[in-house]
Amino acid sequence: MNKICDLDIETYRCITPDIPTREVILTAERMEHIKSHHPGHFEQIAPFLKAAVEAPDYILEDAPNTGLILKAVSENGIRLQMVLRIHTSADSPGFKNSIISAWKISESRWNNYLRNKKILYKSE
Repeated sequence: MNKICDLDIETYRCITPDIPTREVILTAERMEHIKSHHPGHFEQIAPFLKAAVEAPDYILEDAPNTGLILKAVSENGIRLQMVLRIHTSADSPGFKNSIISAWKISESRWNNYLRNKKILYKSE
């Protein structure tokens, strides 16, 4: 289990108001999932996972207690999408907020999400 960072609870209350822990993790199993389902992406996006959680450009609605995080990295033109599961008090004690998956997306996919998904949060 790798700790990525701590999230700003106020920013992520748009997903759920029930956030008992700030810690965000990426498990070895989820890391392998990303590598196997999105070959070549993990190495490119891994340096930006912390920035995506700490300063998302957008948080979009997804499954209950889960948000789609969009982050554009200006230094290299990467746009990444992350699925972030927020731990709530109804979950098993000891669980953490967890990155479920993450991968690069194209500008057209980015724009499609913004047109068709419910935006819960937009950075200023």
